[in-house]
Amino acid sequence: MVDLGIDLRPHIRAGDGVWWSQAGAEATPLVDALLDQAGDIGPVRAFCGLTFNRRLRELPENLALSSYGAMGELRAVSKAGRLEVVPAHYSVLPRLFAERLLPGDVGLVQVSPPDAEGRCSLGIGADYAADAVRHSRVLIAEINHRMPRTTGTPGIPLASFAATVETDRSLPEAPDRGPDEVDEAIAARVAELVEDGDTVQMGVGALPTAIMDGLSGHRDLGFHSGMLTDGVLRLVEKGVITGRRKEIDEGVLVTGTAIGSAELYARLGELPVLFRPASYTHDPGVLSRLRRLVAINSAIEVDLSGQVGGEVAGGRYLGGIGGQADFSGAAARTGARSIIALRSTAGGASTIVPALGGPVTTARADVDAVVTEHGVARLRGVPLAGLAERLVAIAAPEHRDSLYRALREDT
Repeated sequence: MVDLGIDLRPHIRAGDGVWWSQAGAEATPLVDALLDQAGDIGPVRAFCGLTFNRRLRELPENLALSSYGAMGELRAVSKAGRLEVVPAHYSVLPRLFAERLLPGDVGLVQVSPPDAEGRCSLGIGADYAADAVRHSRVLIAEINHRMPRTTGTPGIPLASFAATVETDRSLPEAPDRGPDEVDEAIAARVAELVEDGDTVQMGVGALPTAIMDGLSGHRDLGFHSGMLTDGVLRLVEKGVITGRRKEIDEGVLVTGTAIGSAELYARLGELPVLFRPASYTHDPGVLSRLRRLVAINSAIEVDLSGQVGGEVAGGRYLGGIGGQADFSGAAARTGARSIIALRSTAGGASTIVPALGGPVTTARADVDAVVTEHGVARLRGVPLAGLAERLVAIAAPEHRDSLYRALREDT
């Protein structure tokens, strides 16, 4: 940790709500300063999304932390009982900031250096930050000389910041274990459900990486998603993602944040990409105009009625609603199709289960197909009685008998 010598106490008052940008756009030096000075400031409520900051594992006693889920290092915070999860669709976060239902008095942002007009870009992290800045009393900025300037969201005048610090540090790269044979088998099945000209939405991780690479034989795909990854960069390079057939934002990639490698961050300027706020990327009205939207999301488990759980496993909060319900709902109702892709087992246990171990993240009516390495369960238009049979058929073979027994006991 580098001590930048910034004193937050003149700007943050006891009882304030503080938020900061997420993932690679997180203003880590400012967050660290808050952790160091929280004892002098007094009780503070805070909000953040996906974080790679390990210091959050040891929160000051007077700092209460909330999020829309338990992503990255927030899993450890949740395990310690220090995380308050706000169960909300990602599309609703802008409204929650506007209604002051989320901590929003002070915003800590990481931005690019100002342009000739004195405006700073939110760089790789527009998403909820671009909406929250409009409702914050105080903005404090880390001006990182390695933060790329991006377009799609109005810049923030340098004069709008109550205080700034300058850094020249690498942006955090997303941890990636790399796809294995199981991921690649699932990806091949998902690719069969995507048609040329579709607009895809996808998340981050080994399985989404495999799925992106599995789409390399397609043509004229579009991209509209909350996150942009290295897999998107590769498909643009191959001429697969062109956006030529998108109903809106033709020829343009639309995203809220970039999460990936240093190469991805360095090459963003080569891409036709717009970084838009969550109030655009996840807005139901916007998504309804993408008539060929294919939402591809993962899950912790799926029950035999097709309900999706993406938040809790083993009684612990490990995920979040995020944008899954926003995109799955839009794809199933007004788009092309909603796909849930997951490995058939996790830790030796089946991910196709008789009943969810936690809340329903995505309703069964918003799921058109569930994919594992063992097959595709097409659920759209299938009567309730037939859903379980199709889902058991794609479960791991060693777990099918127990699933059938659970099904018989239920009927």
